[in-house]
Amino acid sequence: MDYRSINYYIQIIINKHISVRELEYKLKSNEFERLPLEFRNKLIKEEQVEIEDLVPNPILIRKGNNNEILSEKVLKRIILEDIEKFMNELGNSFCFIGSEYKIKLGNTYNYIDLLLFNIEFNCYVVVELKITELKKEHIGQIQVYMNYCDDNIKKITQNKTIGIIICKQDNKYIIKYCSDDKVIARKYQIV
Repeated sequence: MDYRSINYYIQIIINKHISVRELEYKLKSNEFERLPLEFRNKLIKEEQVEIEDLVPNPILIRKGNNNEILSEKVLKRIILEDIEKFMNELGNSFCFIGSEYKIKLGNTYNYIDLLLFNIEFNCYVVVELKITELKKEHIGQIQVYMNYCDDNIKKITQNKTIGIIICKQDNKYIIKYCSDDKVIARKYQIV
């Protein structure tokens, strides 16, 4: 463990007031090493941090039973079985709004896999779950949901909605050419 990671964990203890058990989990899951390299560089240079900097990659999902992940529905059920651990994996400032959050686009209903709110960044967070590699269609889908939230749910005092696509395998090229920097892709790992 180098001085940067030690400093990171010290700052979390001071700023987030986490328990010993939470610290042990963060150390055991190598949270600092799973954070994006850009974020670690921002910490060293003491630059302003964005929400996408705080979401680790991969996101660890604890599997409670022996079900195979054959569908997004099964992955969602595993996450919802211990939603608190999942939100702690994302970061300490997330709040759960709903699962299968129903929105109406024209004459059809669509469902956001998970809708969260981030207190620290004062914004809604749309989470879409994918059991495949990240595809460009996923970007379009989450952008529609984010725009819907911005137009119909968020208050004028809140920041623009963030989108997190949690997928089996991310694709840095699709994210690189995505026109919206508020879309974050992270892969998941079942532990």
